[in-house]
Amino acid sequence: MIILAANSPPAGLFRSTSMPDFPHAMLREIYEQPQALSRTLSLYLGEQGLKPETGETLSRWVNPAGEILIAASGSSRHSGLYAEILLEDLCGLAVDVEYASEYSLRFGSDIRHPSVLVLSQSGETTDTLASLEEARRQGHCTLAITNVAGSTMAVEADISMPLAAGVERAIPATKSFTCQLAVLYLLALYEGMHLGRLDPAILGVLLPELKAVPGALEAQLDGWREQAAALAHKYAGAATFLYLGRGIHYAIAREGALKLKESSYVHAEGYPVGELKHGPNALVSDRVPLVVIATVDRKLDASVRRYEKTVQLLEDMKAQGARVIAIANADDTTVPTLVTDCICVEPASEYLLPILEVVPLQLFAYYMALEHGVDVDRPRNLSKAVVEK
Repeated sequence: MIILAANSPPAGLFRSTSMPDFPHAMLREIYEQPQALSRTLSLYLGEQGLKPETGETLSRWVNPAGEILIAASGSSRHSGLYAEILLEDLCGLAVDVEYASEYSLRFGSDIRHPSVLVLSQSGETTDTLASLEEARRQGHCTLAITNVAGSTMAVEADISMPLAAGVERAIPATKSFTCQLAVLYLLALYEGMHLGRLDPAILGVLLPELKAVPGALEAQLDGWREQAAALAHKYAGAATFLYLGRGIHYAIAREGALKLKESSYVHAEGYPVGELKHGPNALVSDRVPLVVIATVDRKLDASVRRYEKTVQLLEDMKAQGARVIAIANADDTTVPTLVTDCICVEPASEYLLPILEVVPLQLFAYYMALEHGVDVDRPRNLSKAVVEK
């Protein structure tokens, strides 16, 4: 077992999170995300860029056929869906994402012999541990990404890439989720370089963009907080929300819906944007609003095409009379005219936008919980780590 970057460096120069206006751990941990991301990135990035020892270790992880299996549960599975797009688009790998609770009970023999990635905040989730054990039984090379460097999962996997999110006390995952996304992005960069799919020169563009994310998040938090509180009050009577996203943003739609369910007890589901008219649109009404991720990276043709398709749907939903909350670029002049409410996110690259756009969804879930009188740090029937006795 190899543990990469187990020691956390000092926090970056961000606002103090001990200020008295955080009545709940969940809100405090949402605000800790710039610091958590900065610490986590520092584990794997040096002054010259990617730390070479990490790349050398990871170069032995991917199997010769370039096949990856990701096993995770809950929010960690949504970060796995994010990783699937990253590793396929940037590295040309073939990726499957499994529910850990299903993969661990397959008891078959995978003739593909994929490399296996397990994701868990605690590193002790029973189903994901069982998936790790099944992967090891089949002789697959394993990598664990957890927020606890000494957890069972981190120790038993062949390679461990810990996060530096810090202790997360609220049951809904916030800072551990965004740190997972950041480490998965770094993993994709490592593998893309190793496999020759990324030109080394592109790192001179991608790494500064990644390092800028904590500061960009910090600058937008207060505005998102104010808007999320107002929107939660406005939409408090909704019975169900449908969250929609395309491509890599579908993972964030799924995560936004889960945050709302577990935090506020309000039902929500996440779908790809194009699937709305294949059944779920029958639900859309005044009491069933949409939350649509409509951001775009205008430097990437594929992102622009997905955005244009999303705009078409928003035009149809406006004609239908649907209530829509959109997350869109701050410089977008089209989306705000088509929706009921719009949350703005400063432009970023396609693969980094999810780290930013999930945060207003976390805040919306938090304030919806307050509107419904829920103890947001301790929602009923849930625990921080699903561990069977």
